[in-house]
Amino acid sequence: MKIQPFHLAIPVSDLEKCRKFYKETLGCGEGRSSDHWVDFNFFGHQLVIHYQDPAETKASTSNPVDGKEVPVPHFGVVLQWDVFHEFANLLKAKNIDFIIEPYIRFEGKPGEQATMFFKDPCGNALEFKAFKDMNQLFAK
Repeated sequence: MKIQPFHLAIPVSDLEKCRKFYKETLGCGEGRSSDHWVDFNFFGHQLVIHYQDPAETKASTSNPVDGKEVPVPHFGVVLQWDVFHEFANLLKAKNIDFIIEPYIRFEGKPGEQATMFFKDPCGNALEFKAFKDMNQLFAK
């Protein structure tokens, strides 16, 4: 099955600070933009950050997963196992403030995965994960 790129638009209260984060910290290529939004190549997918007044931003919550409080909502990408670990090391070197440090979730169980969570400068939660066996992506 060929995977199609997704399109995701998220609110940010500081367009320039988030532009710098997605471009420089995460290494996303910048596409089209205006004074209210910016497109990024987010690991082959289209991510658009849209300016939104901070007063209109909704608070996030969390749900317990594997003994940790996972932020809701969140988004991210499933990376290859080695790429995940290289990316995690890069983010640590850039002093990312992790919500959940990189670790192995569901170890020894179906769906075993490496995962990490952090927020962009405007509070949008991101999760990056990887499966040693990509056939376990939807394992029960």
